[in-house]
Amino acid sequence: MEQTHGGVEDCSVSGFESAEKVIIRWDATASEEAREKMIFNDPNEVKLYLNAVDEIQKFVSSSSAGDIENRANSAIQIAMARLEDEFRNILVCHSSPINSDSLMLSSSSSRLEVDDDGTSSNNGNEDDDQQEEEETDLLKRSSSSASTGSAAVRLPTGRGSYSRSTSSIREIELIPIESVVHLSWIARRMVSAGYLRECIQVYGSVRKSAVDSSFRRLGIEKLSIGDVQRLNWEALEQKIRRWIRAAKICVRVVFASEKLLCEHVFESVGAVNIHEACFMETVKGPAIQLFNFAEAISISRRSPEKLFKILDLHDALIELLPDIESVFDLKSSDSIRVQAAEILSRLAEAARGILSEFENAVLREPSRVPVPGGTIHPLTRYVMNYISLISEYRPTLIDLIMSKPSRNSTDSNTPDFDFSELENNKGPLALHLIWIIVILQFNLEGKSKYYKNAALSHLFIMNNAHYIVQKIKGSPELREMIGDLYLRKLTGKFRQAATYYQRAAWVKVLYCLRDEGLHTKGSFSSGVSRSALRERFKSFNALFEEVHRVQSQWLVPDSQLREELKISILEKLSPAYRSFLGRFRSHIESGKHPENYIKISVEDLETEVLDLFEGYSATQHLRRRSE
Repeated sequence: MEQTHGGVEDCSVSGFESAEKVIIRWDATASEEAREKMIFNDPNEVKLYLNAVDEIQKFVSSSSAGDIENRANSAIQIAMARLEDEFRNILVCHSSPINSDSLMLSSSSSRLEVDDDGTSSNNGNEDDDQQEEEETDLLKRSSSSASTGSAAVRLPTGRGSYSRSTSSIREIELIPIESVVHLSWIARRMVSAGYLRECIQVYGSVRKSAVDSSFRRLGIEKLSIGDVQRLNWEALEQKIRRWIRAAKICVRVVFASEKLLCEHVFESVGAVNIHEACFMETVKGPAIQLFNFAEAISISRRSPEKLFKILDLHDALIELLPDIESVFDLKSSDSIRVQAAEILSRLAEAARGILSEFENAVLREPSRVPVPGGTIHPLTRYVMNYISLISEYRPTLIDLIMSKPSRNSTDSNTPDFDFSELENNKGPLALHLIWIIVILQFNLEGKSKYYKNAALSHLFIMNNAHYIVQKIKGSPELREMIGDLYLRKLTGKFRQAATYYQRAAWVKVLYCLRDEGLHTKGSFSSGVSRSALRERFKSFNALFEEVHRVQSQWLVPDSQLREELKISILEKLSPAYRSFLGRFRSHIESGKHPENYIKISVEDLETEVLDLFEGYSATQHLRRRSE
């Protein structure tokens, strides 16, 4: 029995010494050849080396003492240093940034399992092509039959890859199958020998560099929150557009694929949660870098022009949130999920704040210089274009705007408006849009007072109210939100302004065409005062000439409204003048120099009215009068 026991020990010692020679032969500190070559480039050497490491490990973990154990500890240190180099080399050789073509990979549901000894079984289609067979043969040739443990490296999909996809997440192959298996074999032995920390550091360092390279390819810059907030808005708009596109790829492809790679490299290692640690070592820094940009936007100074890009960011992030929660579903990645959720909340709050500040800005817009010709004020164009865009973001803003607008009833500088009749069928967002129009009109009423000509003041209100109505009618989304009830009120507003304009501009002209004051007392048959009639014609000519001179410089930019207003004027003026001429022409023509009093025919009057509201300059007006 003693001799038998001795024979076993001799055999073990012999195996140890053979393994030790293999380890020492690949000691890069002692051999030039070992420094120049890599073990995992040669399948036969892989098998020999891994067997040797496993053999040495038996003696390290045994309870025996003495020279053998010391030599085993020394050999395992050499082996771990070597395996760390091999581990790093494999990772570095496959650390290129993700190819854009990879983003178009199709999904597959079959799975390829490669056991620890390199044998494979395909649980997918039976007719896999030659590429898969060649890869499987390669794995067989590089197998290590003496590997410890029985866990398998699972490689989903049936074309010799481990990519997979869901409806939005697309996990792609970052490292070829055989290299993934090699990494798994190395990781298992490093962890078993107590080199877990070194393994995680090497893996995280190399893969993080690969992620950084992908970030650069996607145009994601390393900007601190301060850097982002110092950029001008025009530059930020471009970066936000780029970030939205890139963030989807980062979460759904880059981070998801890194997570899958970690799972397949480390799932058979045996250490608890090692794949989680490696995943976070790889992506935590890049993830924070990615989301810091959105966070910087969410806490930046609020201004109206930022609203729509903030809403774009909000929509992109809310769309990504389920994917973020899926990719970062580990306990160790709680901070990433929390950061994304907090950014989303801050973006929502920023959007609400900007809308409120926009309302105040419209109300307080201070310009006092009247726009020439009573045309549409730039503020009106800006505000209506702005709320038209708001209506296009209706699905998002309906969820964000939860409270109706409020006004300070004691502030005389805010309009008095009763929302009660609208509240029953209008949500908070629609009420805010109506309120913006109310305060816009309130501001415009104030600006109209800076015109010295009352008629021009009314024309200004008419032009702007009409523009507001047309913008609402031109946007189905905005019209639906504003509603026909309030739209009818706005339509009445510009029609009322048109009526007020005509009264202010033409009442004196029409007053000249009345009969009162032209007849001498007691002589109705022929008792027309020729001198009074001449003065009346002179007054009419002077007033009409002045109205024409002034109002041909005014502007009604909407062609249909312009023609309607001219027709309305002529419907009152033309019949009145024709009738006046018919009654009194003979009295003037029978006297001296009738041309000094009847200076314009009905036809000429109608032609000159058609010149109104074209925005002519004074020089253009004179030129047209002389033609």
